Amino acid sequence: MKFPGNLLLLLSIAISVFNCSTQKQGTGHFKAKKMLNSEALIITQVSENSFIHTTYLQTNDFGKVPCNGLIVRNSGEAIVFDTPSNDKDSEALMQWIKTTLNCKIVGIIPTHFHHDCLGGLKAFEQNNIPSYANVQTLELAKANNYTAPQNGFRDSLVLRVGVEKVTVKYFGEGHTKDNVVGYFPGENVMFGGCLVKTMNASKGYLGDANVAAWSETVEKVKRAYPDVKVVVPGHGDHGGKQLLDYTIQLFKQADQQ
Repeated sequence: MKFPGNLLLLLSIAISVFNCSTQKQGTGHFKAKKMLNSEALIITQVSENSFIHTTYLQTNDFGKVPCNGLIVRNSGEAIVFDTPSNDKDSEALMQWIKTTLNCKIVGIIPTHFHHDCLGGLKAFEQNNIPSYANVQTLELAKANNYTAPQNGFRDSLVLRVGVEKVTVKYFGEGHTKDNVVGYFPGENVMFGGCLVKTMNASKGYLGDANVAAWSETVEKVKRAYPDVKVVVPGHGDHGGKQLLDYTIQLFKQADQQ
């Protein structure tokens, strides 16, 4: 059967629109799933190439606290944001990435100097994985006798993972004076770390915080990444932009009190 030229054109446009719509819906509606759920390590896939790693830190004030980090992968390579709090759990995380994702880890990025971000850094460095952090993180880690990352940056950093890139940027003080935010633009996934709170969370540990600056810093983050789809906080459940809004309001209230 032959179709008139105009009809063929209309059919082509309709098919293209349908395909684009389907792809967009698929990207925006990824259903998170557990890839690993052991006593010490939980891995949750939140997009095609992004995975939350969750381990635990025993604290005096808050008890046993689950701590999040993020893995992003592309073309057989992976970059990790934040280490577990100890070397044993870091070894387990690296082993999972190598055997399950079949990826070479090309970088580890602690997002601030606290133990839940770089407590397991030595294990990564013993495996010859380069580490990157804000220069303030290097200084604070050394001042607290922690293992310090190898490479420092001041305002922002761009690293390659396969053929994609990840960005790391310092927006200002909040949870700590050195906290940075990681972003995977290929899938619009953000690792906010402890600068960003999960929904209905309390203010948490404020011993090194700048409460007055916190909301403004997160507002800058929100403006910088208008297309973000997945936001991963340092503790608790991931979500979308509403986590940024919640954090902004939480510390606006704190600043007014």
